[in-house]
Amino acid sequence: MSVKVLIPTPLRNYTEQKGEVVVEGHTVGEVLIQLTSLHPSLKPHLYAENGRLRSFVNIYVNDEDIRHLLKEETALSEKDILSIVPAIAGGCHVSF
Repeated sequence: MSVKVLIPTPLRNYTEQKGEVVVEGHTVGEVLIQLTSLHPSLKPHLYAENGRLRSFVNIYVNDEDIRHLLKEETALSEKDILSIVPAIAGGCHVSF
């Protein structure tokens, strides 16, 4: 089954500048494996060396964070959209 994956701007360098990629899979994990097989340079930005998703990478199925579902075992349907949302930190302290 085909699922659309939305790629955030900072990761598009690793997907040939594509903002969305359609891949095959029935679960979030299967889709991510397929995505990183098609775009291997993306893998280290999503997965740590131990093979687990990096803590700062948030994955959503439609509007639901997979951490509140079944994580990578979350089942998908043809109309679902997977979004990769890297956490953003930083900024600076400003004193007035």
